[in-house]
Amino acid sequence: MQERHQELEFAALRATIRERGTVRILLAWATFVVWAGLFLASLTWTALPAASLVSLLVLAAAFEAIVALHTGVERVGRYLQVRYEKDSTEGAAPEGWESAAMRYGGRFGGGSDPLFSALFAVAAALNYFPVLAEGVAAELAGIGVFHAAFVGRVLLARRRAGRQRAEDLERFRTILG
Repeated sequence: MQERHQELEFAALRATIRERGTVRILLAWATFVVWAGLFLASLTWTALPAASLVSLLVLAAAFEAIVALHTGVERVGRYLQVRYEKDSTEGAAPEGWESAAMRYGGRFGGGSDPLFSALFAVAAALNYFPVLAEGVAAELAGIGVFHAAFVGRVLLARRRAGRQRAEDLERFRTILG
């Protein structure tokens, strides 16, 4: 009975990783399509620099959702690694994908950016251009604070994501023994 429960748990959690990973990519794509439409609309139909805050809000909301999806996927992966794979610190070769992926990333680098942080930062910078073109000093400063805060959030999330695997692995090792 316990073995069947473990099989079902493992399968469900691997499905969660797959589904959330797919949603994260689709959400990023959809976000940039919607953002581009709003950005172009604000350039075409309004001369109000504050209109850039609407498209910035779309970027920020989607980015937070992507961070949450990524964080959840990584956390589930570390749980699976500790619960179902051999501990590679004991000198034994890792048995599964999670340990192998973590060792690969540590040795060769992580590859692509799972948060799309460079794209979000570039979109935020582009989003600020209409403010630069049409805004007065107060608008430049006020609206600039929101754009800078968003870029700061992107950079902070990227830094945290870079440490998350190791931190979560240690936490699950402590919790699950």
